[in-house]
Amino acid sequence: MTQLGIIGSGAIGAALARLAVNAHIEVTIANSRGPETLAELIDELGHLAHAGTVEDAARYGDLTLLAVPLISYPDLPIEALSGRTIVSTGNYYPYRDGRITALDNVELTTAQYEQKLLPESVVTKAFNNIVAHHIPLLAHSQPPTALPVACDDARAKGAVHGLVEALGFEAVDAGSLADSWRFEPESGAYTPIYAASAEGMAQDYLADRGAPLPAARLRELLAASHRPDVAARQF
Repeated sequence: MTQLGIIGSGAIGAALARLAVNAHIEVTIANSRGPETLAELIDELGHLAHAGTVEDAARYGDLTLLAVPLISYPDLPIEALSGRTIVSTGNYYPYRDGRITALDNVELTTAQYEQKLLPESVVTKAFNNIVAHHIPLLAHSQPPTALPVACDDARAKGAVHGLVEALGFEAVDAGSLADSWRFEPESGAYTPIYAASAEGMAQDYLADRGAPLPAARLRELLAASHRPDVAARQF
């Protein structure tokens, strides 16, 4: 792939934008505050990066990466995203997103809920089970660090596998959107699996420098994962 649209300039969006330009992928990045607020980030990223409106990023390139809170999905440009393959990097946090009954009662996974909010797009789930500061630390690790990808569409899943690997990770097929609970918060394949020290990460996660996670181990963790009690989720 050669071009990527990114909506969201927070820790995840910025980290993935840095990896993208390092992989010679052009990016158009947008946030809710407007292109003028991205000047410092664009200067850092260099000539392969461009600031745009949310609509610009929604239409740009081969894929659109969403690094925004779930609560912001209703504000996304549905028409501009129509027909697009979406890479959703987010999770459901009730303290931020409000309580969502269909998620609390596990009627849907977060990814399935996002697909309902974006019915004319093809939603894939990736980069949601790793903390932002581990992304640059574990990209291009040896052995390669594996990340799960879930989607209901084989062609879209293949495109996102390509993005994950272009950014320096090994993609692991984690099944359909219905299977994506296996790497949601509090499951068996969430952020602590990339920690150098699980105890240290629990005490101060930002101090943890991460450790490579091979694909075979990720597959084991996905297979053994447990579905969390989403209704009890508070953080």
